[in-house]
Amino acid sequence: MIIAPTGARVHVALGITDMRKGMCGLSVLVQKVLAKDPFSGHLFVFRGKRANYIKILYWDGNGLCLFSKRLEHGRFAWPTTAETGGTVALTPAQLSMLIEGIDWRSPERTWRQPELAG
Repeated sequence: MIIAPTGARVHVALGITDMRKGMCGLSVLVQKVLAKDPFSGHLFVFRGKRANYIKILYWDGNGLCLFSKRLEHGRFAWPTTAETGGTVALTPAQLSMLIEGIDWRSPERTWRQPELAG
């Protein structure tokens, strides 16, 4: 599990990304296509064509980090759009749900409000 540092934003890249790209290729993509700073300390999340593989690029102040995850069953929930080059901002809680394969757009709550006190 990845814990987003305090003050770091999570940017989900819209569209499909070539998952053959490594740190350098993804950081150029962040700079040129997303028009963001890859060395800002924010997390940038990319998805492959089959939607079962993601990569997260992060600058920790010391160097670039690249995290990846492949789901054996199912797909990652992703914003639907025909446009490429934009991002959607997520909260750290939504990022945790995304990484676990949960649909962060409409999570199911399993608790109910108590009927009686005491």
